[in-house]
Amino acid sequence: MVDPGLVVVDKAPGMTSHDVVARVRRLAGTRKVGHAGTLDPMATGVLVLGVDRATRLLGHLMLTEKAYDATIRLGVSTTTDDAEGEVTATHAVDGVREDVVRDELARFVGHIEQVPTAVSAIKVDGKRAYARVRDGEQVELKPRPVTIHELVVHEVALPDVRISVRCSSGTYIRAIARDLGAALGVGGHLTALRRTAVGPFDLSVARTLDQLADDFSVLPIADAARASFASVDLDDEQAGHVRVGRGLDVVLPGEGPHAVFAPDGEFLALYEQRGEQARPVAVFV
Repeated sequence: MVDPGLVVVDKAPGMTSHDVVARVRRLAGTRKVGHAGTLDPMATGVLVLGVDRATRLLGHLMLTEKAYDATIRLGVSTTTDDAEGEVTATHAVDGVREDVVRDELARFVGHIEQVPTAVSAIKVDGKRAYARVRDGEQVELKPRPVTIHELVVHEVALPDVRISVRCSSGTYIRAIARDLGAALGVGGHLTALRRTAVGPFDLSVARTLDQLADDFSVLPIADAARASFASVDLDDEQAGHVRVGRGLDVVLPGEGPHAVFAPDGEFLALYEQRGEQARPVAVFV
């Protein structure tokens, strides 16, 4: 079995996130593998997996920002807001102007309220929304606050619009396609989606499953923690307190979780500031 750490996969189209986890379980020789945020079967790109106790990092990584490349097709609406759904309406796009498309997309940037796509994994009365849609139910989800940090329009070649998006976790790119089409009065859906980054992990460090099958290795948990969180190096006495989950009489340099390390570089825990003390969020030793 491999040491605990992260595996950054470049997911191929047609696979579910669970398919990727199952393959990595076999390659790693352990069932303790999880992922930080799903990707639809149609989507490709960065999927961050944790192996062994590094799976406990994933919940914190899921809260970080993500980046995507996407292609929106205007003039066609679908049940899933992407190309895998059934067509529900079509409209001509002859009257759509490029400058209006760009202006409407600019309105998405910033803090917005977004209605998730109906086929999301959000639970409605204990049942996933996508399961309710699959069973023929009408699903209406409430708007949720998300942040679009950046939206770059690369090309408007109607009916297709190519964009890149950097956004908060919980943002649905399919919903951007749907809402752009609605704003233009012609409908729209997503035809291609590639996740290019999850937090500090981007395509430059991602490997395909075939590459991992030839040479399987993980990013050690200490390196993953340093890459993902602000880091604090402790002395021996402080490290001893952390090992038993005690608070530290220190002021951390920033907000949110910080990765704390023993003098020998061992990753010990995630701590965050609570009043005058730093308190444990999750201890890994």
